[in-house]
Amino acid sequence: MKKLIVSLAAIAALSSVAFAGVNNQTGCGLGSMIIKDDSSAVLLALQATTNHALSGNQTFGITSGTSGCTKTKIVMNERAQEFVASNMDQLAKEIAMGHGESVDTLSELLAVEDKEAFASALQTNYKNIYTSENAQMADVLDNIATL
Repeated sequence: MKKLIVSLAAIAALSSVAFAGVNNQTGCGLGSMIIKDDSSAVLLALQATTNHALSGNQTFGITSGTSGCTKTKIVMNERAQEFVASNMDQLAKEIAMGHGESVDTLSELLAVEDKEAFASALQTNYKNIYTSENAQMADVLDNIATL
């Protein structure tokens, strides 16, 4: 029995390299690696739920660069990474507007002293932060860090 468990773990670890592609709608993590079919809202919901709520593996993957996730170039605190990963759409809207609760929260998590200047810089550099429609959390954080 022990050999079977070790064998399955080894196969899972080795096969994770083959599943490097990630669905842009649900992000990276175990759910996106296991559930490849993203043709329906139900399957997308299952991917997202598995990535975020059930196993919490997306946060680990983002921090470590595993599970199909891209590690950020600049180390930021884990709370900021989790926040951006969980609030990508709302944060994008608020950065475009130059203000909002998500922008305020991000500035708190990053310990920004001048919150107004930070929000203004984000708005001014929106296109440099969100370089594509399918921007990933790691890219967004890296782009914010370079401001």
